[in-house]
Amino acid sequence: MTVQETAPQTTVAAGSAKRSLVAGRLTVLAAIVLSALTLRIAVTSLTPLFDDIGNDVGFGSAVVGIFGMLPTAMFALFGILTPRLGARFGLERVALTAMVMTAAGLVARSALSGTAALLAFSALALGGMGIGNVVIPPLVKRYFSDRLGLVSTVYILCVQIGTMLPALVAVPLSESYGWRVSLGVWALLPVAAVLPWLGVLMSRRGHADAQVDDAPGRRSAALAAAGGRVWRSPVAWGMAGMFGMTSLITYSMLTWIPKILTEAGAGAAFGGSMVALFSAVGFIAALGAPALCIRIANPYPLVLACVVCYLIGFAGLLWAPMAAPVLWIVAVGLGPSTFPMSLTLINLRTRSAAGSAALSGFTQGLGYAVACIGPLMFGVLHDATGGWTWPFALLVGAVCVILVAGYVACKPRFLEDSWGAPTGS
Repeated sequence: MTVQETAPQTTVAAGSAKRSLVAGRLTVLAAIVLSALTLRIAVTSLTPLFDDIGNDVGFGSAVVGIFGMLPTAMFALFGILTPRLGARFGLERVALTAMVMTAAGLVARSALSGTAALLAFSALALGGMGIGNVVIPPLVKRYFSDRLGLVSTVYILCVQIGTMLPALVAVPLSESYGWRVSLGVWALLPVAAVLPWLGVLMSRRGHADAQVDDAPGRRSAALAAAGGRVWRSPVAWGMAGMFGMTSLITYSMLTWIPKILTEAGAGAAFGGSMVALFSAVGFIAALGAPALCIRIANPYPLVLACVVCYLIGFAGLLWAPMAAPVLWIVAVGLGPSTFPMSLTLINLRTRSAAGSAALSGFTQGLGYAVACIGPLMFGVLHDATGGWTWPFALLVGAVCVILVAGYVACKPRFLEDSWGAPTGS
């Protein structure tokens, strides 16, 4: 009799836990999607407006170079710090904090005057985005390990939307409402992302039995242990090299495409639209790269295809920029397909959420630290030589690094196996 009464109760409890888990996953998915939309808006909402803001606030090409370097510098700093923050406070709380930082920085930089304020609050917003860059891949692995390809595709697509849309509408918004409105309106996205993260934290507090991963203390210990060993792994170094050089090229292009084309005779609006096109081409990669990485044991041939695209686009922009600018931008835009590849491989080359968090932090921290010299050096070389040959030579050197690092990163093996630790640790 007792057994008969217990069985239905057990079934009801299991069904309730399952419903709670599904509801929690949907809330996390909403939070991930909205967060992913914010991860580039502070960059591409600003670069098409450099001339207008510079004339109003009072800065020149040197400060533009600093702004170009700032995103990768902040992404590097918080790439290094975020795994430690995640181990101490939990990935979900850190993700919420990232959205608050992003919103505050975007609002403040659009309201205040002066180059220093613009730099400082851009740095705050970019710091929040840097945290988001690192925590989203392990959160995807924690909550959606059974749907890695699908959810990775969704969030990478959202990153591309958040990269393309601000660049596309920045100049029209500025012409209609002023550059402050054009910059500040994007704070609505991180504000929206705060709400589902609050829901996730409240759900986890109220439904401890529905948590996806282990107890917080065990997760923190695993994250800390993984962070201490990741630097030993050739997988990590290969990922950091591929990701870092891809980012160096990408942020150099995001910063300097308008200048390259306006010096060749194009207008400012055309330069902004080409930044948007460069970002839009990333949709192709975001749709295809995660699925291909999951289906192909060693996706290195995709890296080779990216290298060819880079070289075609660089040659066109250097020697005949206005002959076929759309073609050159499309080619250069296909090259960073190694970006969604890297984000997908972070989860495919790790066995656990702790390993994913450690690899994500190492890859993005070290990668962005190296990448931050790209936009600045691109501008310095242009000012020193008066042309674009040496700046593009810098990017070709980065492509050579991608060839080697991509070979190491794409080998089918796990991070935890390559650092000499037991696979269960």
